[in-house]
Amino acid sequence: MDNIVKLGAIGIITGIVNGLLGIGGGTILIPAMIFLLGEKQHKAHGTSLAIILPTALVSTLIYKYNNYLDLNLSLKVASGAVIGGYLGAKLMNKLPAKSLKKLFGVFMIVAGLRMVF
Repeated sequence: MDNIVKLGAIGIITGIVNGLLGIGGGTILIPAMIFLLGEKQHKAHGTSLAIILPTALVSTLIYKYNNYLDLNLSLKVASGAVIGGYLGAKLMNKLPAKSLKKLFGVFMIVAGLRMVF
């Protein structure tokens, strides 16, 4: 039962942050899966992407409903993002978990600092 509560809390927090800020998959799910659920680094990254898809779809529909979606811009950026996602997933398979963890941590720090300043 404790695990169900933990999973539900992670999901709800991820969904709220995703809908409110447009982030949540990597920033919340990966650390939560590693530190709270004991998942391995690579598995947490892959699993977070599968969770992001339905979360992003629901949030996107709400943003579209409120006229906060530029579909043309989305399609242009998504075409490059698909290629980048493929390359990133291939690269992730070549990185040891320790290096991936450090790279993720540096990215989180840089992203956080850019948001604040």
